[in-house]
Amino acid sequence: MNRGRGEARRKPAGEKRVRARPAPREPDAVPAKSKSGSKPRALPMRLAAEFDALKEELARARARVAELESRVDEDPLTGLLNRRGFERALDRALAYVRRYGATAALLFLDLDGFKTVNDRHGHAAGDWALGRVARLILGHVRASDVVARIGGDEIVALLWNLRADQAEAKARVLEDLIAASPFEQNGKRLTLGLSAGFTMLASGDSAAAALARADAAMYARKRERRI
Repeated sequence: MNRGRGEARRKPAGEKRVRARPAPREPDAVPAKSKSGSKPRALPMRLAAEFDALKEELARARARVAELESRVDEDPLTGLLNRRGFERALDRALAYVRRYGATAALLFLDLDGFKTVNDRHGHAAGDWALGRVARLILGHVRASDVVARIGGDEIVALLWNLRADQAEAKARVLEDLIAASPFEQNGKRLTLGLSAGFTMLASGDSAAAALARADAAMYARKRERRI
């Protein structure tokens, strides 16, 4: 039988109507996090902190190297320059004299009676006496002058801007200073003197030649004083 156009079409028994579902919505994009859960800015900040720490460590290392280098030229007993440090200072001084025509005197100082102090009172007493002599001499030179212990009881001093007569007067002042200063350790009086020779630096000098000349002047002074 034919059905009318307006009559609703019947569905077979058991057939269900399925409604179309909307497609699932994509979630908004979320910035990726690092495995540690920190924000993306954390990595450059951490690297900057590590860089600053390395800079500080490098600065400390450089300061330590500079300190060690300075000690290489230092006499541990007296705190003066040692022979190596003084020869370097003397080379620089000679170069300055050659270039600018400056004047400088080299004093060579040797303790009188030092062997007797060591023999009678021991090397500890001798070491103490050397330290005291070094402090006395440093107290009677200028900050621009250079003083060194180059071996045993031998001390040298490089004095700037002096004439020969002024250098000789300074040598005599240092002799009188040591002779007049008391040396007493542990209740024992130590008897010490000083013989001082000098030479003026010349533009053609080498460090070895200047030291040899000052050394010879010191021994001449000992003979003069009959020490």
